[in-house]
Amino acid sequence: MASNWYPIIDYSLCQECMICVNFCRHGVYDKEKSLPSVINPENCIYGCRGCQKQCPAGAISYFGDRGDNRGSNCGCSCSCC
Repeated sequence: MASNWYPIIDYSLCQECMICVNFCRHGVYDKEKSLPSVINPENCIYGCRGCQKQCPAGAISYFGDRGDNRGSNCGCSCSCC
């Protein structure tokens, strides 16, 4: 798991659809709130972009993203790569 890679939600773009929360299999998000909330950033897999790809509003970016790992195989179970 990665402590230097995790999703950041731009709430000005977020549509509150919760697709990201329901998609993530790594327990990164809080499923009890009405807005997506990152509560376990250390559970995010380095390079995983699964929730970002699912977001219809484009509201998700990543802490630690330098743009050099796009298209890389992160190896997680969500088949995001």
